Amino acid sequence: MWSEIEQTMEDLQKALSGYKEYQKDYAVKEYKYRTALSKELLKLRAEGQAVTHLTDIAKGKEEIAKLRFDRDIAEGLVNSASEGINFFKLKIRELEAQYSREYGNPKVGFGG
Repeated sequence: MWSEIEQTMEDLQKALSGYKEYQKDYAVKEYKYRTALSKELLKLRAEGQAVTHLTDIAKGKEEIAKLRFDRDIAEGLVNSASEGINFFKLKIRELEAQYSREYGNPKVGFGG
């Protein structure tokens, strides 16, 4: 049973490493999307587009939509990795509780 706990700890460590990478990727994609959207909004405004429609027009541009799509996928991976981490933490707690029940309180009399 202890080896199962150790394996789950290793899996948790891998999930944490993956989470860090996904979070970094998400941040980069969010940055690219936000800066491109901002530039497009400024460009459209300079062209005289109505302010009320700027966001819709800009988000509909293929390159902006692609950046948003990439950002949304990255966000999904971050959320998925976070759930994986929570799963491994819960599994470790359950395994430790089971281990404690089975081995933690030995019912061996030592003269007392």
